Amino acid sequence: MCGIVGYIGDRDGVQLLIDGIKRLEYRGYDSSGIAMVNGNGIEIEKAAGKIKNLEERLRGHMLKGSLGIAHTRWATHGVPNDTNAHPHTDQSGRIALAHNGIIENYRVLKQKLESEGHVFQTQTDTEVLAHLIGKFYNGKLEEAVTYALNLVEGTYGIAVVCADEPDKLVGARMGSPLVVGVNDGE
Repeated sequence: MCGIVGYIGDRDGVQLLIDGIKRLEYRGYDSSGIAMVNGNGIEIEKAAGKIKNLEERLRGHMLKGSLGIAHTRWATHGVPNDTNAHPHTDQSGRIALAHNGIIENYRVLKQKLESEGHVFQTQTDTEVLAHLIGKFYNGKLEEAVTYALNLVEGTYGIAVVCADEPDKLVGARMGSPLVVGVNDGE
């Protein structure tokens, strides 16, 4: 099982996101990661194994930001390692995505994107979706996500952030649950 936690608000979201994925630990996973949008674009840290491995990495490279996503992964495509851990980015590195589910037609989509010059770093179906969203991105993240998801076959629960839109967290689902919580300023 996988779990995604997203945060957008007034506080530094790193510890909130780590605490959130820790609450999902009982579900089983093989890697975890976090992506934070800040003045430097999107910074990502990922680690195979338990969340404590991710926390160790963060001690040496503390991320900051009030917009981010975190993920625990149970491998379906690609071996469990740091590279295949989520979140994944598009070709530009300006869009980050965490995904639960399976994109059944990812091979066909990947071949099409590769023919257009996209280079992939992982063995995952999720990176294909990130690149697809990036392909359609024209300054409106919701539209890019909608266009990309119209081409996808399978199930998903996703959270997407973009360095160019630091006030937006986009979520979408098909066959996977999605829960949104709202608080003052968050």
